[in-house]
Amino acid sequence: MTLGLSEKQIAAIDAVLDIALHAGTTTVHSGDITARRGIPRRYLEPILQQLSRAGVLIGTRGPQGGYRLARERRRITLGDLVRAMGARETSAVVPIAGKTVGRRIVEGVLGDIETMVMQRLDSVTVEELCWRARAEGGARPAFAEVDFAI
Repeated sequence: MTLGLSEKQIAAIDAVLDIALHAGTTTVHSGDITARRGIPRRYLEPILQQLSRAGVLIGTRGPQGGYRLARERRRITLGDLVRAMGARETSAVVPIAGKTVGRRIVEGVLGDIETMVMQRLDSVTVEELCWRARAEGGARPAFAEVDFAI
């Protein structure tokens, strides 16, 4: 269940998690993300560029280029990633002339749910995703922790 997240948003989360797990003090090549995550390169590159424009990633060009996190993992949330990739998907609503009381009430409840979902997404950091990935055995544990604090 994706709770209204688009494939693009899920791919962005997956790519950022991959970068967080593998970058250490170096950058991660998009081809490596493609190989590990199975995200087609032509689909992945625009996502990485959009995340760079949003200030989530830093892209470096050239033979030693690639991507790394722009901030500490603990300072990037799922909400940041979802917002960077654009609005969440909503179910198609059939237009109905006028707004009935029931429809206004349901729309209010759905708005409340949307707010709660975004609050929860804002409470989950990339750091937490890394810990979960390690617990599931989906991450190599040996890499240099990078701390951006001064």
